[in-house]
Amino acid sequence: MFELLVKISGGESYYPIVVKNNPIENLREEIFEIIGKKNYLVVISEKVFKLYGKILRFPKNNLFILKDGEKEKNFKTYKKILEKALKLRLTRSDCIIAVGGGVCGDIAGFAASTYMRGINLIQIPTTLLACVDSSVGGKTGIDTAFGKNLVGSFYQPSVVLINTNFLKTLDERQFKTGMGEVVKYAFIEKSCKCEEEFNLINFLSLNSDRILARENDVLKELIRMCISLKISVVEKDEKEGGLRKILNFGHTYAHAVENLTKYEKYTHGEAVVKGIEFAFEFAQKRGLIVESYKFIAYDLMRKYNFKNIPNFDIKKIVNVMKLDKKAEADSIVFILPVECAEVQEYRLFDEDVFKYFDK
Repeated sequence: MFELLVKISGGESYYPIVVKNNPIENLREEIFEIIGKKNYLVVISEKVFKLYGKILRFPKNNLFILKDGEKEKNFKTYKKILEKALKLRLTRSDCIIAVGGGVCGDIAGFAASTYMRGINLIQIPTTLLACVDSSVGGKTGIDTAFGKNLVGSFYQPSVVLINTNFLKTLDERQFKTGMGEVVKYAFIEKSCKCEEEFNLINFLSLNSDRILARENDVLKELIRMCISLKISVVEKDEKEGGLRKILNFGHTYAHAVENLTKYEKYTHGEAVVKGIEFAFEFAQKRGLIVESYKFIAYDLMRKYNFKNIPNFDIKKIVNVMKLDKKAEADSIVFILPVECAEVQEYRLFDEDVFKYFDK
């Protein structure tokens, strides 16, 4: 077990991230130790409920079972969660508990941030992607027909409880989608300005077999490194005013892929890997990086055998990217590699992209 602290609002407040591999049946008691006799609503993913519902033993009346899939992260589901909270008569001192992957954490977190203008939130991520990324940092939101996470808030949890035993029952595709976010951290590590140096590119390369075999010790270390990097960024820029934008490496293109395929064909992590490949290709064409670094990056990604996504029509991609919440006027914000494990923000116009890809 280990614990990391996230200091926010200039260090005036903080919350813990606790990583354990205790038996999952202990989780209910761990939660009640935190919330005491407060009322609560558990938003739990359908898949997690089917696997662990009997073990977790949450009262049926306090459960909202969230159907799986990105398509469920919408206004309709958000409204249902709020109505369930109202039926339970939750007050501002009570709690919403998210048990599931990134979709569950995002929508439950958004509900918590807006219910009575904000109540306590506990994040319990059950996927690798949620463990290393979405459960930490306070980004919450829902999707619309116009794009992903265009409606949302920055809302920090009271605590994040990570139990690595949940990762044992992840299917291979969901595990790989988490690894998509992990490799993102490898390519932005130096830009995260973390006091501790991990050399994550080498770690991922040397330990690929152990990681894919899901050895608990190596997974715990991997989670620790990724969370440490994200904490370093979030503490310096809680609400994405500057540095935090580097966490979007690969995401501008990825969100466009997800939108064009109606969030049904590819997982978020698969789309992120495609976005990272695009960023490296773009950076190399613009002369921002040497070809050997692009080769190292592609070689690392090949070790994890990510799903191959074909190229999309660049004009369609650009049109969707211009709807991204980080876009301004007619420009698109790209995070591009510039050195090994370093990235930089660029604001580009249509012609800047077409110059290299519209052929």
